[in-house]
Amino acid sequence: MPVTATLISHTPEPEKLVAAAGKLCYSNASATKLLDGLDAEKTAYFVDMLSSQGHMSTLEHASFTFAIEGVSRSLLAQITRHRIASFSVQSQRYVPLKNFGHVIPQEIEDDAEAKAEYMAAMEFAENSYNKITEILQAKGKTKKQAIENARAVLPGACETKMMLTMNARSLHNFFALRCCMRAQAEIRTLADLMLAEVKAAAPLLFAKAGPPCIKAGCPEGALSCAKMAEMREKYAAR
Repeated sequence: MPVTATLISHTPEPEKLVAAAGKLCYSNASATKLLDGLDAEKTAYFVDMLSSQGHMSTLEHASFTFAIEGVSRSLLAQITRHRIASFSVQSQRYVPLKNFGHVIPQEIEDDAEAKAEYMAAMEFAENSYNKITEILQAKGKTKKQAIENARAVLPGACETKMMLTMNARSLHNFFALRCCMRAQAEIRTLADLMLAEVKAAAPLLFAKAGPPCIKAGCPEGALSCAKMAEMREKYAAR
């Protein structure tokens, strides 16, 4: 199945909450009255001011939770490097994967010879997983014991699903790294989907989110994709 990212929950009025945090830092207002008078105009003012000053700690008060499906275990290894986040992932120890789905990288999908080899590898892995599971169960192992050991032969391409929660500041960091053309295509696709979701929910907080080159020069140096103009046009249209 194609990768999907659905925003299923977030902090109520996230932009107003971030603005209230900024208000606390720059005024003597009582903490119990921080939200008082924060209409749409003042909220937008505070959020823009905080962004322009690089005062990103206030964004940590707003969090966003996604349901993610159709991604590979290889992607899971990359995304869990973003440590200021919470993950709940489908377990290969408890969930049997008799007919597991798999993610085909686009470069392989586009090459008939590579795809044929890839599909043969997936079939071999699936057959081995099923056979090992059957052998272990036939010799007295429980179903859980069988599948948690048989999973050792499952490939990184094996499809999985997860719930992911990040605060707004961590999301900005995630988008800066994973929307970049230097990121692998699968996680870049996921990042773009997640960015579209949070922009719809909190457009002020994520107005400037995306790869670094849309705001300044490319930080990749000699490894730059040299597509700065194209990237700026892409994210300006979102």
